[in-house]
Parts: sequence; structure tokens; C-alpha cells
Amino acid sequence: MTNNTRRDFLLKSGLGLSGAALAGLTPGLGLNVATAAELADPLAPKAPHHAAKIKSVIWLHQNGAPSTLDLYDYKPELIRLAGQDVPASFLKGIKTSTQGGVGKLYASNRTWKQHGESGAWFSDLVPNIAKHADKITFIKSSVTVGATHDISILKLNTGDLSPGRPALGSWISYALGSANPDLPPYVVLYSGDREPSAGGVNWASGFLPAVYQGTAFRPGNSPILYLDRPDVRTANQQRSSLDLLKKLNGLGAEKFPNDTELKARLRSYELADRMQVAAPEAVDLSKESETTRAAYGLNEEITSGYGTTLLRARRLVERGVRFVHVVTGVPSGQSEVTGQNVWDAHDNLEKNHGIMAKAVDKPIGALLEDLKQRGLLDTTLVVWTSEFARTSYGQSGNGRDHNPWGYTQWMAGGGLKAGFTYGETDAIGLQVADKEKAVDTYDLHATILQLMGLDHLKTTFLNNGRSERPTVVYGKVITDILA
Repeated sequence: MTNNTRRDFLLKSGLGLSGAALAGLTPGLGLNVATAAELADPLAPKAPHHAAKIKSVIWLHQNGAPSTLDLYDYKPELIRLAGQDVPASFLKGIKTSTQGGVGKLYASNRTWKQHGESGAWFSDLVPNIAKHADKITFIKSSVTVGATHDISILKLNTGDLSPGRPALGSWISYALGSANPDLPPYVVLYSGDREPSAGGVNWASGFLPAVYQGTAFRPGNSPILYLDRPDVRTANQQRSSLDLLKKLNGLGAEKFPNDTELKARLRSYELADRMQVAAPEAVDLSKESETTRAAYGLNEEITSGYGTTLLRARRLVERGVRFVHVVTGVPSGQSEVTGQNVWDAHDNLEKNHGIMAKAVDKPIGALLEDLKQRGLLDTTLVVWTSEFARTSYGQSGNGRDHNPWGYTQWMAGGGLKAGFTYGETDAIGLQVADKEKAVDTYDLHATILQLMGLDHLKTTFLNNGRSERPTVVYGKVITDILA
């Protein structure tokens, strides 16, 4: 008779914790490389593959898909041809059966100017972002797949069209661990009065351990559920309860000294305890100067919601949070105008984009300036992105349909060629002009990982016998935009 179990055998042979899966616990490396400390604390800091250019990412998802033709992509030929049918040559190679068919070419009532030494074009909708033209790296040859918002948003955040894969922020948390033991490495912020549509699946950890999923902070003065101590409970009572819980957990852990899963669970409780002190301070804006609050638009109804999220984003990266995922919401008091899908202007684009641009332009301009003044822009990457953009032809007479074939995204921060534009769309802004320069979601992810010090080909996790990586089986680093 023997008391030896399969688990004992694995532990004694040096594998432990489902040894066959250990190959995935350290990016790009093989079995038995993960240290005991890393297994006991999955958020322990880990070394990157190469020297990182940045420490944090602020991911600005413009939910609902703005028309970048009306913000950054000046097309005189579109203005000249407005009201006419789309010439067949511009439709070659694409399927346009999204929703409304192909309408007449449409030019909104915009005025355009060049800004900065780079001479980048901006419309009158984004005057504050335009002031930072020479900080921005444009990608004007962005493409994606998927004709619906939820599917393309999922691809934007996780690289896949179906739920189940980790979000980019989860991969970064897994590969690098936490830079601040008192805060989650991956935080989600959103403005508006409701969680974004299909929200949690877009910051889930997928097949990675749950500890790497995004931690959502709600709008308002108490952004973290159950963080505040109940009024009927004193601080001493809570401290005594937590100390007792920790002691009991410790006694249980002593019985299973090699159970790293249990140790990881205990670490998560300890993080929650520490967050009760660190998290409220991190999101508390009361100590920010009135000048800073005004710059972000906290004193104006239309900008206060998004301004609050961006000021909190700055405070979080200042405190070592690696990935801050920001989703735009409907500005206060504007639901009846913009609808629930914020930038989603299938009709009445002038009114929709006038409101949405005003809500985000001032806070984004303030964020770029604030990061620069504090010396954080060199170590932070700001990414302005969306699930897709809008067609150059109209819909409903005064709106635009979905466009995954050619649109603009931009980044600003460390490791990039500032004031640089990569790629372009065709003369009417419908498709990428040079397919060799098309930038898919996978390429964007690969480039961001590169700036964080990670090789997307070596950032791997063994899932059900398959070595998975953030960019699935695709992706290339956009080396032309790197400084």
C-alpha cells in the first residue's frame, strides 16, 4: 500500500502544477523555466525579451467607429465628387454588403488645416488633438475584418472574431507581471452611464489564468465595487477580520507547501486587501490642481465624463499600471442624440460627430500635454483606435456605413517616429492605397508588444497542447514607425 499520488510524483520529479503546462508560463521559453516565485505569485515582475521602449499603454477605444475621413484623412477628391456615384474602380476587390448598400459619395461640412512641422491634416472637429500633431504617429492604412461592431471590437481587443482569447492587456500582464504590487496591472475605464456593450469579454483573460483579466473601474466617485468599508464596520473590525482570514489561510497553506495554485489564490486576497488603500488614492482626483481639472474638461458637462476617465488613466500609469483600457461612452445628457453606440453615425453624422468629438477632443489633448509635462510620454504609449471606421459613400442621406477596408488610427509616445504618417487610403478614403502597407489588428498588437519589450512570436502559452500567442498565427511589427 502506498500514499504516493500522481500529484506527489509530479512534484517530486520537479514538474508540479500540471507540469505539462509550465512551458506556457514564461513567455517564449520551455518546460521548467518558470521559477517557484513566479508560480507562487503570477503577478511577480518578469523580464522582457529585449529592452522596452515604454512601460505602459493607454488604449483609447473610440467605441462605435468614428469616421476618420471627417477627423484626420483629408480627401479633396471626395469633396469634389460629393453627391456622385462611387466610381467602380474604387469598389474593386471589396464586398459592400454591410447594411445600407452603396450610396452617393458624401462629404461632411468640415474645414481642414495642416498643423505642426509635420503638416498633418486635421479637421475642425479635433482642434485640441491637432495641437499635438508633432507628437502623433499616424497609421492611415488600417484594415480589419468583420461587419458588425461586437465582432470587430472583439478582434480589436483580442485578435479573434470569437470569444475565448485573451485581450492584449491580459497578454501583457501575463508576460510582464505587475509593476505595482498594490494595483492590478490591467485596468479598464469607461465613461457614460453603462458598461460598454459586450463589455467583459473584451478584457477577459481567455485561456490565460483569470488573474490576468482586466479589472473594470466604473465611472463615479466609487469606481471599484465593494472597495469601500461599510459604514457600520469600523476600520479596526475590518482589520481584525482580514488578519484572522490571513492566519487561517496560512495554516491551510502550511499543509500543502507545494501547492502553488493555493499560494497564488492567497496572493490575490492580499492584493485585494492592499487595493483598499492604494486604489482609492489612485482614482481620487480631489488633489489634482484646478488647472489640471479644467484642462481635462472636468468643469464642463460634455467633457467631464471622458475627462475623468483620462485623468484617472494618467494617474494609473503614473503608479505603474501597465495597460489602461479606456472605452468611450455617451456624453452626459446626450443619449437621445448619439444613441447607445456612441460614434455609430449611420445617420445624422454632423450632429453625432459634433457631440462625440467635443466630448473626447479636449480630454485627449490634455492627456497628451499632461503626460509630456510630467515626463511620462516617453514611457507611455497612447493608442487612438476603433473597431473600424466609416465609408466615403453616404447612408440614410447624412450618415456613413461601416468601413473595414481603409482607415486611420494613431499612436503617441515612446519608441515611435513622432510626426510621422504610415500608409494612406485611396483618393476618396475608402480602401488602403498600397496593400503592402495594410496594418491589421495583429500588426498593431505585434508593434505594441515590441515597444513593451516583448517579441510577439515568443510570448506564448500552452493551451490544451497548442502553443498560443497574442497574434494567433499572424502579425508583423510595423518597423517603419519605430524610432
